[in-house]
Amino acid sequence: MTKTFEEIAEQIWMEMKKDHTGEWGMDIHLWDWVPGVGVIAMLDYYESTQKTEVIQYLEEWVTANRAKSEGGKVINSIAPYAIFPALHRSTGEPWYREEAIRIADWLISETPRTREHAFEHTVTENVQFSEQVWADTLFMAVLFLARTASLVGSKAYAEEALQQVLIHLRLLQDPEHNVLFHGWDCESGHHMSAARWTRANAWVAAGVPLIIEEIAPLVAIPAELKERYTRLISGLIAYQQKDGLWSTVMDHTDYYREISGSAGIGYGIWKAIETGLIDRSEQLESAAELTLQGVIPYITEGGIVEGISGGTPVMESIEAYNAIGQYPTLYGQGLVLMLLAQSLRQEAISRDENSLSSNSTRP
Repeated sequence: MTKTFEEIAEQIWMEMKKDHTGEWGMDIHLWDWVPGVGVIAMLDYYESTQKTEVIQYLEEWVTANRAKSEGGKVINSIAPYAIFPALHRSTGEPWYREEAIRIADWLISETPRTREHAFEHTVTENVQFSEQVWADTLFMAVLFLARTASLVGSKAYAEEALQQVLIHLRLLQDPEHNVLFHGWDCESGHHMSAARWTRANAWVAAGVPLIIEEIAPLVAIPAELKERYTRLISGLIAYQQKDGLWSTVMDHTDYYREISGSAGIGYGIWKAIETGLIDRSEQLESAAELTLQGVIPYITEGGIVEGISGGTPVMESIEAYNAIGQYPTLYGQGLVLMLLAQSLRQEAISRDENSLSSNSTRP
């Protein structure tokens, strides 16, 4: 019997919380961007389904792993904190709010910045990317800052989040094709390998509507941001292949399909429509639906998402991206879970609209 999207989503999240100790891509009991994306996705899944066991798990996860957060702060280690504002609202526990403020203040005042004032992309591994701007930063750190801005009503946090989005879009967006390059080297003034890497685009496609949703009540969203994001989505759809997916480097259609990036883009399209960041259209909704249909065959009966490229810094060449190995990861599970959760929200919105339409025609 064919599984529903709700059943598939349930299997994916259940697999994510299993004990995968020692597996870099699936080990939930770490404090870094990989489990960070996982718990962000679980929160999104909870907000779509209101399953109390999901929010309870997130509370337990923080309790079990909070001591691991005490290492050095870097951009990639900020990702797990993005669930703290929601956990404070859910539990009323002051510690979540206090920690969110502490980390937000660090981002504002201490995190390394490039000469363009972008957050320099820093990682937990013993390697530095001095003066480098990566698309990943918006999802890993700026999303947290935006959510904390909303939680505490901070215009200063909101303004910083907005400026980071604008700086990243200005530095990374390809003016010819409208999609994003993976990174920018501020010192040398170029895009390094100049790869139009699909997952980089997914971090921004998914992250920006989530960020804007949080800060719009606090700061005015400039026309430039909406215009750039609209062009980004238009450019991404131009590279979508007939099966609904994107290759790992999207303008190299002979490269392998990459499921995490594809799912993140599909999610971003639907989320941006929902938040009003882009105008609803049949083309956009069809593109997101096609992505969902393309992703489903990559999910195993047990809820493992296949076709996920491993952790990927800005590579030395475009060809090197196609050599990155593929294996299950929490960010792959997570982005697909977010796509499925958003599809469930879309169904609920459609039901509500149909119900209102039906009621309005009654005498």
